[in-house]
Amino acid sequence: MYPKALKKRYKVIFGYIGELFVYFSVALLTPLIIGIWHPEEFSNAEPFIYAALISFLFGMAFKLWLKVKPGTPLSVQEGAIIVVFVWIFGIVFSALPFVFGNILNFSQAIFESTSGWTTTGLTLVDVTKIPRVYLVWRSLMQFLGGAGFAIIMMSAILGPGGFGLYHAEGRIDNLVPNIKSSVRRILLIYFTYAIGGIIAYKIAGMNWFDAFNHSLTALATGGFSTRAGSIGEFNSVAIETVTIVLMILGTTGFGIHYTLWKGNFKAFAKNGEPKLMGLILLFFTPMLMSTTFNMLAASSSSSFRLAVFQAVSALTGTGFSTVDFTNWASKGLFTGLYLLTLLMIFGGDMDSTSGGLKQYRLYALIKLIGLEIKKFFLPKNAVAVTEIWKGEKKRYIDSNLVKEILIVFTMYFLTYTIGTGIISAYGYSLADSAFEFASALSTVGLSVGITRPDAPLGIIWTETIGMFLGRLEFLVVIFGITKMFKDAFYIATVRKRKATEV
Repeated sequence: MYPKALKKRYKVIFGYIGELFVYFSVALLTPLIIGIWHPEEFSNAEPFIYAALISFLFGMAFKLWLKVKPGTPLSVQEGAIIVVFVWIFGIVFSALPFVFGNILNFSQAIFESTSGWTTTGLTLVDVTKIPRVYLVWRSLMQFLGGAGFAIIMMSAILGPGGFGLYHAEGRIDNLVPNIKSSVRRILLIYFTYAIGGIIAYKIAGMNWFDAFNHSLTALATGGFSTRAGSIGEFNSVAIETVTIVLMILGTTGFGIHYTLWKGNFKAFAKNGEPKLMGLILLFFTPMLMSTTFNMLAASSSSSFRLAVFQAVSALTGTGFSTVDFTNWASKGLFTGLYLLTLLMIFGGDMDSTSGGLKQYRLYALIKLIGLEIKKFFLPKNAVAVTEIWKGEKKRYIDSNLVKEILIVFTMYFLTYTIGTGIISAYGYSLADSAFEFASALSTVGLSVGITRPDAPLGIIWTETIGMFLGRLEFLVVIFGITKMFKDAFYIATVRKRKATEV
């Protein structure tokens, strides 16, 4: 009986995947709106229409074939399977316009799409030569990827039953008990900041097109730019200030934003992530100034400006730049490379648009070390506990949290070591390789020049896999793949047993 029930559950899983990609076809057509202001862009519509049609037909095939009852709840393990498949298919469909438009080859297009949806920002395109519609599509991928497009779309389909999917996507904050309401609040916060960012950029001196794209990618901590020189090309203190504000907003967890929106400043003050991030920036900014930027800048004020911006960009996982990192290693600026690499590895807040190890885990680790020191001075029978806040919720550090931190840290550094080794095998220095793969794995987007259109396929695919694993934080991929293999093994065992009995 169990195999039949299992088959039914997989029908639900793939039925939901099909439903999602019916909606996803609309996202693929969204960049064409730019044609209203720039009619010449309609000449580039075909690749997006074909990609949307493929997504729609793919989704309808699963939807009509499997016919899932709306509102069927999902477990976290089932949600993990959906998230893995949705991200894989979503990346492939999003890459199609680049292929159909002869902008990139397949491997390059998959890389660009992965960089977009994972909010990384590493790129293989020359932004000065591609049509505006593709620039808008890159920005939209990062904006939707930052909010977690699987959650947004599936919340409309699943309603309260989306709990498993919400947590499988790597989010631990339920802003409210109802998942659908949580997603609505996330979208409200996200869109409000995005609109505010567009207006602020326009006031700071950008044109509307640049303001729109940079607001979306800054808030998503994505880093895609419409300019080859990134934010540095504008050479504007006002624009850099707006960018820093948006990057910090993007890297702050949605649960923490929600406490502020509710005016619950008492709960906000108990959250350790913003405090830890502030301390890290206070420590690393003068370090970057003294070891690196004082050698590159003409004055102390310019050095401070560069150091603050790049420290925030690296830590938040955004990847905007105001300097060229290409020749840092040859100039002997290794300390600067290693400091920025560390910031990229640390990452931003949990439940934000950032990557990396996350401030929540780092803060929990610091609290855990403090707890162990405290226990050392207490009587043997004394019970000592320590709490950690996330949004409005208090959690005690327990064995489950410790195991999660251990698994994520182990998987991160194992992957990081392998990825850095692969890139360095192509002849790049250890400093450059460590920097570039940290940027990919932590979904940042800063580059020393290794990531470029003529990069070897081995590097392109290594970074693509790194971006994918970094965005889904390993555990989701492990849960999803483990469940599928476990279920497949069980079905095979049952069939073998039945065949033996016959």
